[in-house]
Amino acid sequence: MTATRWSIVIPAFNEARRLPPYLDDVVAFFEGRGEPYEVIVVDDGSTDDTPALVEARARELASVRLLRRPANAGKGAAVRAGMLAARGAYRLFTDADGATPIAELKRLEPALVAGADVVIGSRVLADPSVSVSARPHRVAAGRVFNWLVARLGLLSVADSQCGFKVFTADAAERLFARLRTRGFGFDVELLLTAEATRLRIVEVPVNWADQPGSKVGVLRHGPGMLWQIVTARVRMARRR
Repeated sequence: MTATRWSIVIPAFNEARRLPPYLDDVVAFFEGRGEPYEVIVVDDGSTDDTPALVEARARELASVRLLRRPANAGKGAAVRAGMLAARGAYRLFTDADGATPIAELKRLEPALVAGADVVIGSRVLADPSVSVSARPHRVAAGRVFNWLVARLGLLSVADSQCGFKVFTADAAERLFARLRTRGFGFDVELLLTAEATRLRIVEVPVNWADQPGSKVGVLRHGPGMLWQIVTARVRMARRR
């Protein structure tokens, strides 16, 4: 049996409209590479046609599979389930809206080949070869959020929240087995744990475009995300 080289984990909650075109892009990208891969869509208790659409695609292509969760538990819980179910030597999670094109993986790969354990896409690092398109209020909120995250101890990463991160299999299993944050603030706990366990993290600028229909609201989810991060920080301090 050929070993799986790439696992792509896509968390999805009521993404019947946005997911199908991005899923097709992901499949086309990896089919063109000729490497063994799998795409795991983790349905986080959707109430729309998301599961049915993914199941239809999975019947057409063996590399696509659906992992269903019975109730909505949060993005962190969904990504954790997908990463721990993955079989790939490299494991990427990416958002269902396709804000970061799947072809941006080519920017992250060199750092993996060079020995990084975790490589994350960044919308903050300056690079003339990339374009970041975001609404002004989201840019401002992101800067404030990243500043607060730095004050809480994550000093080595400029953009913790970009939903485009790849891990070696060993790093994924070590980090996601310990992950306890179930909501949108899970990225910070992951990266804090990676720092604490001395994994090599590399941040790479990527193209990114804000998509309509975002599930994350600045005012609706911001305070909760900060609370999740503070809770994770306290939990890690007690663990040490």
